[in-house]
Amino acid sequence: MVTIRLARGGANKRPYYRIIVADRRRALNGNNIERIGFYNPLASAKEIKLKVDMERVQYWLSKGAKPTERVADLLKQAAKAA
Repeated sequence: MVTIRLARGGANKRPYYRIIVADRRRALNGNNIERIGFYNPLASAKEIKLKVDMERVQYWLSKGAKPTERVADLLKQAAKAA
């Protein structure tokens, strides 16, 4: 099963997340199918906090990919901003 989920990066206490499409059975930071965006929860007002390629999200959702709860919330935020 394919999921849309977050993969953590960054240093200690400075998280940075990539929004990825991956097989559910793979490790969180293992191989992924495609990177479709990013989320930086600690971004300042000048920096971009959330960026998502909504066209690719719609493609993967049409193919049966399931977003996690947190990613679903982020996608709603991105849709509102667009």
